[in-house]
Amino acid sequence: MATKKYKIAERVIAVTSIYDRVHSFCRDYEINTNAPADFSVQTTPEDIIHEREKVRSEYTLEGKPVPSFSEELLEETAVYRKIAEEMVRYNTFVFHGSAVALDGEGYLFTAKSGTGKSTHVRLWCERLGDRAVMVNDDKPLLRVTDSGVIVYGSPYNGKHRLGSNISVPLKAIGILSRGDKNQVQQITKRQAYAMLVQQSYHPVSPEKMKKTLELLDIMAEKVAIYQICCTMEPEAAEIAYQAMK
Repeated sequence: MATKKYKIAERVIAVTSIYDRVHSFCRDYEINTNAPADFSVQTTPEDIIHEREKVRSEYTLEGKPVPSFSEELLEETAVYRKIAEEMVRYNTFVFHGSAVALDGEGYLFTAKSGTGKSTHVRLWCERLGDRAVMVNDDKPLLRVTDSGVIVYGSPYNGKHRLGSNISVPLKAIGILSRGDKNQVQQITKRQAYAMLVQQSYHPVSPEKMKKTLELLDIMAEKVAIYQICCTMEPEAAEIAYQAMK
């Protein structure tokens, strides 16, 4: 088993894994330091079994064929699950969405699976050019502070590995849906709350889950939230940006 340290969302994390693939996966966040870690995570064979059972349960529930993931891949997921459980102690949580930075500010898009959030963010990058930088295309980390919310890149950035080891203040959240027209409307915390809860990582500990809900409540007060009905045409990105900026 190998142990290496990584700095993710301002926290130094010591990761001890069974397989080396985890360390290759996280290499862009590796640091060399003698300083103690903020926290440590270590995987076991039982963690890998647990992840395999979760995959089987989720795919069976959806009526889909169960894929045969390698133990190395399942361990990657187990590591991030353990990191997510600990991050809540630092007012930070994992959120399922695609985040892009534009002119030093973050825009986070979330939606039901298959809606096209990654495609929408890709349109931002294509339409707005070098001003747009991908932060994380799948599971960014969000830290709630007294002055606002910060969105961080992480190694866990989707199947296409789109992301950067950067952080920016989160300016706005967009909840996407597909439509024949491009329409953007700011919505209230109450209107957005169910989706925000659904797309956030749910800790196992009731105490940490309670803390996550408190962080979501604060975030929804500090960050503007928009309902975006969009096409998959390039102008959808421009219309969304002009409304959200």
